[in-house]
Amino acid sequence: MIESNVDGQAHWKSALMDNYGTPQLTLVRGEGALVWDADGKSYVDLVGGIATNALGQAHPAVVKAVSEQIAKFGHVSNLYVNPVAVELAEALVDVASLAGNAKVLFVNSGAEANEAALKISRLTGRTKIIAFDGAFHGRTMGALTLTGQPGKRDPFKPLVPGVTHLPFGDVDALKAAVDTETAAVIIEPILGEGGVIPAPDGFLQAARDITKDNGALLILDEVQTGIGRLGTWFAFQQAGIVPDVFTLAKGLGGGLPLGATIGVGAAADLMKPGHHGTTFGGNPVCCAAGLAVIKTIIKDDLLDHVSALGKDIAARAEQLPFVAGVRGAGLLIGIGLRKPVSATVAQAMQEAGYLVNPIQPDTIRLAPPLTLSAEQADGFLDALETTTKDL
Repeated sequence: MIESNVDGQAHWKSALMDNYGTPQLTLVRGEGALVWDADGKSYVDLVGGIATNALGQAHPAVVKAVSEQIAKFGHVSNLYVNPVAVELAEALVDVASLAGNAKVLFVNSGAEANEAALKISRLTGRTKIIAFDGAFHGRTMGALTLTGQPGKRDPFKPLVPGVTHLPFGDVDALKAAVDTETAAVIIEPILGEGGVIPAPDGFLQAARDITKDNGALLILDEVQTGIGRLGTWFAFQQAGIVPDVFTLAKGLGGGLPLGATIGVGAAADLMKPGHHGTTFGGNPVCCAAGLAVIKTIIKDDLLDHVSALGKDIAARAEQLPFVAGVRGAGLLIGIGLRKPVSATVAQAMQEAGYLVNPIQPDTIRLAPPLTLSAEQADGFLDALETTTKDL
């Protein structure tokens, strides 16, 4: 029984591998955007399980859906039709405005979704892949190869051959690199782990044109940007394009492990029986949670809420003297600092009762629940102003 934050750290060190280091806090419960640690202190959580807890903690709709489903059955495998997975797949292609022109493969995580997308690209008969510096697509071997962060890749070389990384947002470099041997171009619409850096205006449209002209697939990694995070269901809707493949996870399961690879048009039919599989992908309990997320976003008009609140947070944060600029969209926000002290700021904010993510030395990332209230956002901004004044 863990009885305090210090006790939690001791148990973590003795039982878990050291790949994450040892966290400071032991979180024991949550409600909405609030979480409590083992010492009884509450925090407004602006990390959101890293853009995962779309509806916050213990949302009644998710609790009800998961409880009802686990009482029916928890797992049946993909040897049988799972009605919950079918309903969720239909809901996803519907909110993407792609009904009748897209198909879904359910997996368990963003990395697995990108692995499946990579395999789809191989089924074109081509092997050349274009990815981008600073991007993060996961830590499994294929997804890691796509990831444009050498510090994460280098310890595990050799990786999958055939991947070239280009400067993010460079249209001329992309035009020069893509040819009739290119299988796919994979892009994060906003570099999440890279520091919340949006693709430059027009870049996604140019990528769509360049890939189409060369018969290559355009794959969008919407693991962080999808499911309402930006104030629209998907980033590609804001860009006014349709990719050949897009990948989802994080917010899709509302806190449960669920990912999806969605193929559009001809790309939806490249996978054939035996090409890919996953024991737990499309698990009915996780899919029930995903359905609850989508239905709640629609019922509570959360897309409009996310769009308006994100703009309010960005506008006010930009006025703070220690802030160098604000990037992102909706409730995926990067607050740039004038000095590389994000870890110091995050610690001070934690002491003030707010959890934020120091994603880069000079950047704090916010990815709170889509249900974050205006009052909670105001409290965060007041605390950020006080904290940065002290610096």
